[in-house]
Amino acid sequence: MCGIWALFGSDECLSVQVTSAMRIAHRGPDALRFENVNGFTNCCFGFHRLAVVDQLHGMQPLRINKFPFLWLCYNGEIYNHLALNKKFGFKPQMAVDGEVLLHLYDRFGIKKMAALLDGVFAFILLDTEKKKVFVGRDTYGVKPLFKLSTDDGFLALCSEAKGLTEITHAMTSPASIEQVLPGHFEEFDLKQNGKVSSVQMEEFHCCTDGPEHAVCDSLGTLPSGFDEDTVKSNIRTLFENAVKKRLMAQRRIGCLLSGGLDSSLVAATLMKLAKEETLPYKIQTFSIGSEDSPDILAARKVAAYIGSEHHEVNFSAEEGIRAVEEVIFHLETYDITTVRASVGMFLVAKYIREKSDSVVIFSGEGADELTQGYIYFHKAPSPRASAEESIRLMKELYLFDVLRADRTTAAHGLELRVPFLDHRLTAYVLSLPDDMKVPKHGVEKHLLRDSFRDQDLIPDEILWRRKEAFSDGMMSVKKSWYVCLQEHLEDMVNDDQMEKAPQTFPHNPPHTKEAFYFRQVFEQRFPGRSQWLPHYWLPRWTQSSDPSARTLAFYTPDKEEQ
Repeated sequence: MCGIWALFGSDECLSVQVTSAMRIAHRGPDALRFENVNGFTNCCFGFHRLAVVDQLHGMQPLRINKFPFLWLCYNGEIYNHLALNKKFGFKPQMAVDGEVLLHLYDRFGIKKMAALLDGVFAFILLDTEKKKVFVGRDTYGVKPLFKLSTDDGFLALCSEAKGLTEITHAMTSPASIEQVLPGHFEEFDLKQNGKVSSVQMEEFHCCTDGPEHAVCDSLGTLPSGFDEDTVKSNIRTLFENAVKKRLMAQRRIGCLLSGGLDSSLVAATLMKLAKEETLPYKIQTFSIGSEDSPDILAARKVAAYIGSEHHEVNFSAEEGIRAVEEVIFHLETYDITTVRASVGMFLVAKYIREKSDSVVIFSGEGADELTQGYIYFHKAPSPRASAEESIRLMKELYLFDVLRADRTTAAHGLELRVPFLDHRLTAYVLSLPDDMKVPKHGVEKHLLRDSFRDQDLIPDEILWRRKEAFSDGMMSVKKSWYVCLQEHLEDMVNDDQMEKAPQTFPHNPPHTKEAFYFRQVFEQRFPGRSQWLPHYWLPRWTQSSDPSARTLAFYTPDKEEQ
């Protein structure tokens, strides 16, 4: 996890512009570098480093003797870098995983380079010999990347939008700041004066396709066929492999544990593999909630069952409310459910940074989207509709859950790992027959749960625990976190403001006082940038206007939580 930043063709003095790069310093607390590109006017790279894999080397922009004309700034982890080096006979100069991008680009070009990477990444690659700039981002956008471009050829890039909002440049029309699309790369021609022109943008991997990098995966070919036993065995194999490859780190590994199915499976598998790999420390797990919250109680059971070194972070509504403004600044969004869920994750990440030595943090993001885990899937009109909704959610992860997970952990200099978004696992699950993946017997994620039945990985009561949104489960069933938040904000937004909300905020107008307040804070920090959020996250096939699962008519808490 790092922060990357670059400018091509700046009209303003670079010494003035680099102050913008300091707005993402939290992403890389270990080291900082700025470097001009020799031979090109006003081109500069900036890099904030969190050292995870190669602590001695790996400063960026990354350059090696074999390819002096290539400059690389990237944020992410390439889990198959050793396998790629072996398969193609590359001779790396350093142990850093990102070096393989340079060798792949030189051998195969940009599209195949990106397609062969098994990992999460955002990259800026400069080829001074061919006078090209390439930018790209992993399939689900686990690693963020924003760009600012002007009509006269100025290009600025940054891991977070806040590193671009104060960039100065002479322009005839206002410059937009937008995300680089996940699963895509963009190619630019670079002129001698540092200006660029876009040549093409192309998708290198879609989430419904099998990944090209599977050719050098140690798993090889899986058994074929859609009989239940084969499918469940393949899911277990792919999931364990996804966790195993993410153990690549020279810093201590920990895991977020809400006590829900997804984080519990991740934590239990992590504990199992840590023992097999004989890691020199015990895996730490972290949960957050009030004393009687469903999440705290469930996470406690899981931690005791798997034997992790467990930490509980006390959460009060007052502390959460105080954190909201800072959370929105880090998120760069005003989406209701994203902000709600981010507060707890932000506070637990703060605890991890201050009170533990874990730096690489595993989490269960992506499982709900992949395995139809949201409660509203019970109302899907057909298995085909469910499957299409699952794909839509996967493609929008970078706007919601993945954004939340990256920004709340990055705010405290932590590296996030999300095994449920492993390419081979996601491609396999999405390829299964529609009727295998729908909720069954009144239980969502039935196939995933059934795959781990009788495996003794986690307690049965957790394996079959009903879906509980993270922002709901942090506090007691009697009074959710979102209810506390809404009550607090009741007096902070008046009825007159609500009546004028569609005129005040014509794009995504807020329909509740909570949403109005979030939007107000966002506009104070990022005025005129509401288009960063194309639409709110809301459940489908229901009349609900609130994203909380607890507002749905068919929501019922687990018996032990009543």
